[in-house]
Amino acid sequence: MGTQTAPGSRARTNLALLLLFLGTFTMGSAELVVVGVLQPLATDLGVSASAAGFLVTAYALGLSIGGPILTALTIRLGRRGLLCSTLTVWLVLNLVAVFTANFAVFVVVRALTGSLQGLFVGLAFTAGISVVPPQRIGRAFSAVIGGFAVSTALGVPIGTLIGAAGSWEAAFLAIVGLGVLVLAALVLVVPPVPSGGAGNAWTQARHALAPRVLAVLGLCVLLFAGPYATLTYITPFLDRVTGISGALISAFLLAYGAATAIGAFGGGRFADRNAARAILVANVVLVAALVLLSFVGKMPLLVAVALVIWGIAAFGMVPSLQYRIVSLSGPGADLAATLPASAINAGIAVGSLVGGWALATHGASAPLVTGIVLSAIAIPVSWATGYLKPPPAIDDGPVSVTGESMDRSPTVA
Repeated sequence: MGTQTAPGSRARTNLALLLLFLGTFTMGSAELVVVGVLQPLATDLGVSASAAGFLVTAYALGLSIGGPILTALTIRLGRRGLLCSTLTVWLVLNLVAVFTANFAVFVVVRALTGSLQGLFVGLAFTAGISVVPPQRIGRAFSAVIGGFAVSTALGVPIGTLIGAAGSWEAAFLAIVGLGVLVLAALVLVVPPVPSGGAGNAWTQARHALAPRVLAVLGLCVLLFAGPYATLTYITPFLDRVTGISGALISAFLLAYGAATAIGAFGGGRFADRNAARAILVANVVLVAALVLLSFVGKMPLLVAVALVIWGIAAFGMVPSLQYRIVSLSGPGADLAATLPASAINAGIAVGSLVGGWALATHGASAPLVTGIVLSAIAIPVSWATGYLKPPPAIDDGPVSVTGESMDRSPTVA
């Protein structure tokens, strides 16, 4: 699926990747901006803040479950047209959310927009690797993933500020406005996108859910359960152990968010070199960062250093995880491209639940210990899955996901 990019088309290729980045940045901002405007949103909808929090859950469930389902249902449709149509419907539904006063309708809209985001992500990966040469596939993944990382670091705080200065509707409308600009540019810039695998939904599912792919998806769950067992409850840790509060906590979290963006962008280069090894190394560094945090918890400067290392390692492995899952799926690439997001969200859910139990039963430092244990368990799994290999090349299939060009980096043997 990757192509040899001529020098004259390099600028157009970079512009296409930038637009895919902006697309996922826009969607990522809409996904999480609810957190920053939760109270005024709850007041306007006539529900409690805890009930309004279900808007975040509905979006995550839509992304995790609805994204793969929509991908399977649309597997025979043209990728480029579907990419633009998906963003169009997503924008319309967000406008519906802005103008509805009904909480139940808002929840349904959030689930639908989450599902569309899951579909868009898979299409964006397919579009990204269609415009780059095979040796830059990992960096194409980074462009798409980087949009979500930057939205967490910058988009959500900016959206929250807009909401605070005006209203929560203003934050949503600003996101929709950016999305309209991105959509117009995508229509003009992104070339026709070939399918990432076989055109039959059953074939896609059979290959995308093959045991070798499921093994790496299980690794995704484990790799994100550990960090999020800690991250979900990092504020109590910073407050009670490190001794900081208020705006300073926000600054520490902003440093972590910036680090995740750096990791997401930088991780693509390591994915292109050897994806399996990159996952293993990042896993080890992640454990080291969490262990460091446990030892320096009362020293704010070193805590900030640990958070930065943690953020880079955690998101630096995401392009490699995406690379591995797509390559291992062979003809199931289109469907498989949506599955890492589902697995990662499942890991986040598991981690937050386990971390919450640890906090309630053992105190502020317990989620960190839980994160260390879960992340350490992932190390041998990272090592073992590194020996999994893609299926043999199919002569009439896309080389980049079923053949040699993506088989050079996955193994660590």
